[in-house]
Parts: sequence; C-alpha cells; structure tokens
Amino acid sequence: MTVSLINPEGLVPVPDYHHVAVATGSRQVHVAGQVSWNGDGELVAPGDLTGQVVQVYRNVATSLAAAGATFDDVVRITWYAAGWRREMYDAFAAGVEQAAKELGITATPPASLIGVELLFEPGILVEAEVTAVVD
Repeated sequence: MTVSLINPEGLVPVPDYHHVAVATGSRQVHVAGQVSWNGDGELVAPGDLTGQVVQVYRNVATSLAAAGATFDDVVRITWYAAGWRREMYDAFAAGVEQAAKELGITATPPASLIGVELLFEPGILVEAEVTAVVD
C-alpha cells in the first residue's frame, strides 16, 4: 500500500477520518476541482447537497481511474462548499456515506472543508480537489 493513514495520539479522534497520510510512490495525481456536473456539463442534483457530494465523488473516481489510481491512493481531499453553515454538515456527511457505499470507498484520508461565498456558477454547492500518490 502506498498510503498509510494515521491518527496521532493527542489529537481529537474523529470517526471515519484520519489526521495524517503518509504516502510513498513515484507518481503524484492531482485532480482539479470537481463539481456536480455529468459528462454533458449538466448540473446533477440541483439544490441537493447530498446528491451533489455523491456526483463529485463519481467524477473524482473517473478522474483517478484515468490516472491509474483509486481512492486507496488518495492522500488529501479539499472540499469547498458554497454558503457553508454548520447545519449543512448532516447532508454533506450523508453524501460522503452514500458515495462510499456506491463506489466501495473505505479510505478516509485527511480532508478539509472550506466555506466560500460562491463557486464556479450559481447552483454548484460543493467542489473537491484531490491529491493521490501511486507507485
């Protein structure tokens, strides 16, 4: 395995999350910000944060596969959420859980969620940038 996920002693334990990823490998894969568009550029799940999170994961899976990587190779996810409020977390987490089931994702690499005023265009609720390392 090229990625080891660690929760150091002394940091708050968070279920289904790791604070640190240690990666070994010779190729880095940087996936540009993915939003909830399908292959035709149409917005999937308008107004539905859970549905948009799932579509973003689908798009990331497609991008990783094109580079010969999987979610097991991911070392970092940076999420951006338009108009973020704490009460949106449950819908966001539901999308992560649904995507994990649908795509068979078991890795829980370090991640950040950053609230922003607006993303690329109105209606896009989340965007994710992903970094992976493969041998």
